[in-house]
Amino acid sequence: MGADPGPDREPAPDVAPGIRETVDRMELFDWLGLEVESVGDGRATFRVPFDEKLANVASGTLHGGIAATVIDTASAFALRTTMEETTDASLTTTDLNVRYVRPARSDIRAVAEVVRSGRTVGVTECEVTARHEGEEKVVATGGTTYRLFRGQS
Repeated sequence: MGADPGPDREPAPDVAPGIRETVDRMELFDWLGLEVESVGDGRATFRVPFDEKLANVASGTLHGGIAATVIDTASAFALRTTMEETTDASLTTTDLNVRYVRPARSDIRAVAEVVRSGRTVGVTECEVTARHEGEEKVVATGGTTYRLFRGQS
């Protein structure tokens, strides 16, 4: 479905139409190695593979800004699925919060869910997990508030 996912990425089967193309237009997402697992029905799941370029120099753990970025990104795409124009939706972050629970030393996976998508404001909750001591554990939680511009460019 959608555009060619590139040589290193498999197509995600549960992705709303046009989302893959939107993600592929963002150079930041390419640099991060961001992968779309699923996007639809007020929910979005993204994965970022661990890479040393994304790690803190002293500890070797994933930089907290990467978790914050993926919370913001997954939240935006979850909200997009509640809007009439999914791929051309206009929205902007007005609040982003992140609570770091433990360090990430492996790939991270973010699952964002829409709490409310009103006429002008959208709210999400998100959980970020990674392999920790042999099992998948929460490394960060957070959420966003977005200004939604329905029917506006």
